[in-house]
Amino acid sequence: MSPADYVQTHLENHVAYLTLSQPEKRNPLSLEMLKVLRAALREMFESPEVRALVICSTGPVFCAGHDLQEMRPQQNEAREVQARRITEILETCSGLMMDIVYGPKAVIASVQGMATAAGCQLVSACDLAIASEAAKFCTPGVNIGGFCTTPLVGIGRNLSRKHAMELALLGEPVDADYALQFGLLNRVVPHDALVEETRSLAEKIASKSAQGIRAGKADFYRQIDMPLAEAFEFANEAMVAAMMTPDSDEGIRAFFEKRQPNWQEA
Repeated sequence: MSPADYVQTHLENHVAYLTLSQPEKRNPLSLEMLKVLRAALREMFESPEVRALVICSTGPVFCAGHDLQEMRPQQNEAREVQARRITEILETCSGLMMDIVYGPKAVIASVQGMATAAGCQLVSACDLAIASEAAKFCTPGVNIGGFCTTPLVGIGRNLSRKHAMELALLGEPVDADYALQFGLLNRVVPHDALVEETRSLAEKIASKSAQGIRAGKADFYRQIDMPLAEAFEFANEAMVAAMMTPDSDEGIRAFFEKRQPNWQEA
């Protein structure tokens, strides 16, 4: 199978759309899907034509999480071999989530349907998330004798602890309004409006200074876990550095001249 059988890429108005393309399998984060998606993200992060990214999918399910066929014991497989294989999948998935968080450009999740387990983790890793009113979110590991421990790393940094644990302990789907209310989503829109609303949001971000977003995103995720005084000290230094850039000079001039700024290339 080719990479396009897993993830299709499309560039429009400086926005890269990465579309999970295995709807018949519920767009699982198989090991190969994870590898292809990581490679596509890195390519788009490096492209000067790309200023924002969208992760979306086809079919009724946004992402069903890990492929349970890969996670279960294989025929005549030793337990230690299974453990190594599952570890590779989980470490590759964790690497994908960190790629998104620490990547230099904004990444938006556009969720049209169910996001389950690691699929819900994928939503939580993105900088922004917009969802159809038909979307649902679930961490069902508890229903099959496990626990969605790794998905909770990201989900628990979006939701409060009690709401994250409610998802994990009950293993039941929650609707988009719940996910919006408790911090997993930025916006919920009518199902038929999701594509256009996602495009509008992404293109607004793509119109901003690439340098400003690149530095600002990195600074935000670096300071968020610092103690308060340390965070302010770090943020003050980052703000000074940002104000000394050519894009900042151009942005301020454009503000006073009442015109659109001409940013440097990404």
